[in-house]
Amino acid sequence: MPTSHRDDAAARHLLARLDRFSHLPEARALRDRARESLRLRPGDPVVDVGCGGGRATAELAAAGVRAVGVDLDPAMLDAARAAHPGADFRHGDAYRLPLPDGSVRGYRAEKVYHSLDDPARALAEAHRVLAPGGRLALLGQDWDAYMVDSDDPDATRRIIAAYADTMPDPRAPRRQRALLAAAGFTDIGVEGRVVVFTDAEVVDMLVGFAETAARSGAIDGERARSWTREQRSRAESGRLFVAVPFLLVGAERP
Repeated sequence: MPTSHRDDAAARHLLARLDRFSHLPEARALRDRARESLRLRPGDPVVDVGCGGGRATAELAAAGVRAVGVDLDPAMLDAARAAHPGADFRHGDAYRLPLPDGSVRGYRAEKVYHSLDDPARALAEAHRVLAPGGRLALLGQDWDAYMVDSDDPDATRRIIAAYADTMPDPRAPRRQRALLAAAGFTDIGVEGRVVVFTDAEVVDMLVGFAETAARSGAIDGERARSWTREQRSRAESGRLFVAVPFLLVGAERP
């Protein structure tokens, strides 16, 4: 399969997974809380960094602010523009935002910072585009702290850790309070919520975790397959339990 087709398929798969998550009541509550933490007034300009399919950007616009969604992936931008034709979406990344200095009152990034290899640089860029008194909201999960019920807890620890270690910064939320202080932000606050999954929809995600761990050598292939068989069985019998900790880190640009 040509690379572009593989990339398109991967983008569609990611969009579908993000869209499913975005419809959960817990996900909507997290977005609402992130928006509240920005303390925006009607007409305020705000940037949604790593906007993906554009749902949060469109929600911000519907709330009466001037929202700009920014994403590095052209496929994501195409999907966002198709789903929300009236919204403002632009190509860019967390290190180079297509915005002038001090031009926004709010900056949000959801499920983005775990993928960045230089979060301090991204926060410097956030500081640049925010006006004095503007606020920032970082929302993301701690990939190394996933909770999965299993008869083999040692295998679970190995699998979760191995998958987390494929990311540039899987434990990003733990570090953001200190990084924001170093970047010159003030009024830094952290709050958390746990999103619980008990249905079969997350099994494919768990299978991907186990396959990644087996490929890395963190766990034997047969043991990984046994673990995924157990998770499938749990889903079929109503015993599946997965809990994901999300943290919201907010701050002000003085």
